[in-house]
Amino acid sequence: MRAFRSLVLAAAVLALAGAALAQPAAEPLSPRETVRVAYVPITKFGTLYVAADRGLFDKYGLDVEINRVASGTEAIAFLEQGQIDVGGIAIVVSLWNGWAQGLDLRVIAPGGLEPFEDSPTKLMLRAALADEVTDIAGLRGRTVAVAGGPGSGGEYLAAKALERGGLTIFDVNLVNVANPDIPLSFESGAIDAAILGAPFAEQAEASGVAVPFAEDLTPGLMTVAFVGSGRFVQERPEVARRFALALLEASRLMQGEELFSRENLDAFLTYLPNATEEALRSGAPVVYDPNQQIPVAGLADVERTHRENGRTAYETPIDLAAVVDLQFMDWALERLGAFGQ
Repeated sequence: MRAFRSLVLAAAVLALAGAALAQPAAEPLSPRETVRVAYVPITKFGTLYVAADRGLFDKYGLDVEINRVASGTEAIAFLEQGQIDVGGIAIVVSLWNGWAQGLDLRVIAPGGLEPFEDSPTKLMLRAALADEVTDIAGLRGRTVAVAGGPGSGGEYLAAKALERGGLTIFDVNLVNVANPDIPLSFESGAIDAAILGAPFAEQAEASGVAVPFAEDLTPGLMTVAFVGSGRFVQERPEVARRFALALLEASRLMQGEELFSRENLDAFLTYLPNATEEALRSGAPVVYDPNQQIPVAGLADVERTHRENGRTAYETPIDLAAVVDLQFMDWALERLGAFGQ
């Protein structure tokens, strides 16, 4: 029965993929419109790569110019200056601070999400402490390592792990250690616990210096997103709708075993210059939601955590309705229908 279900699911995915490449779900723009995009080259922006390489933007009358940038900060600067329309960037503290100061940018589509289960990123405990520290609360006063400084993604993950034991980041000695250096820090006894992802978590466990202590810390979390300039979303809504529609169709081509189809692999390799097919296939899993819903509740939790930890330059919660614009993906979803229906 399980094999039969798998075959049915595979057939459904292939059917949806064929439909996505066939008839357009909306009229293509005429004359064609140009959309300028800057992105940080990571796998979580895979829908952009697939939409571009497999002709989905073209199908809707969009000429999408895609340029790599070194950091989200650079993309934000280009958005502010009007040099680009959309940026593929991480949702970090500097962006929250910018929004609090009136930065005119809108989240219009999600990037890849954290896995809902079996995430490669976890809280690891020094193996020598396994008998002594038996729960999260036992980390009080201990040294916990994260990669990144105050307000980083690593710090947010540490905060979420510590919450499970009724602790905050101020109940431990939080230190900034680069991911590759964490296994050696465990071995030397310099740290007691750490937030660690693949492949370093596996290395630390295989060498016997650390053991998993808390897992699946932020199921389905959105750490990166496609962000449009205020001018783009307000003055060119028909363009933004079709941009979102192309991303949604791309996500439907990336489900199950189709994620690393030959066509999709070619798309990833086109836009990730240092990637290899082997690395993509063996890398940490990323979820590309086939309905491309923006997880607003998760964003609110990220903002709350950083704010309550004193990492933001403001104290009043940000109104997410002012920084997240759901209309474009909602419009796209109306055209394609919910996945699987």
